[in-house]
Amino acid sequence: MSDTQKLKPALSTPGRKTLLLLFLLFAIPANDCSAQTPPPPVDEHAFEHVPPTVVKRLATRFSLGTLAGRFEETPLDAVRKAVGEGTIQHQGDAAGSMHWLCYRRAQHRLWLVSSEMGGTDHRVTEIVEEFTDKDTDTSTDCAIIPEKFAPLVFDGKLHLGMSYQEVVTALGPPSKSEAAQMLYSHEGKLAHGFEETAWLILRFREDKLVSMRGGKTTTN
Repeated sequence: MSDTQKLKPALSTPGRKTLLLLFLLFAIPANDCSAQTPPPPVDEHAFEHVPPTVVKRLATRFSLGTLAGRFEETPLDAVRKAVGEGTIQHQGDAAGSMHWLCYRRAQHRLWLVSSEMGGTDHRVTEIVEEFTDKDTDTSTDCAIIPEKFAPLVFDGKLHLGMSYQEVVTALGPPSKSEAAQMLYSHEGKLAHGFEETAWLILRFREDKLVSMRGGKTTTN
């Protein structure tokens, strides 16, 4: 069994407080000494008045080409070693602590993130991928990820380039939809008294998925 499949879920604060903490965390400005661009900030109000309508589990696993990983289980360092590129970056402390890997290829920018809830081994708690108008190869602040580690896929079915209808067919109706953005929210009970909160924020341009970010936290 690989390093990406061995670790137990990380613990965090429950439900809505967890979501708010995550959003506030990613709104923190980058430290000037950081060598990489941090993940784009999240609007902390994004999930206000959004009910957790999704029954099926979300953001449980991800793949980078043939590399398989799981949210809250796969350490950032396991990804870095498998890819053979990248430097784990850090900013903030205590509840505002965040570690991440940043990669680029063609017009894609990818962040794998471990918040404070990711534990001391910095397990992946959130992933962001964006398609940009500019070729990211001109940027030097994130490592180039080899083509064999593309595409990024959430839960075996969600990837950039899908149409709005393809996303709805794969995931069902969103918990909230406005303009060019869809939000999916899930809360569920697991074995042994654990509960999980998972979410997706998807953005479209000209009916194509150009930005996706997903995260999950497990509580007891």
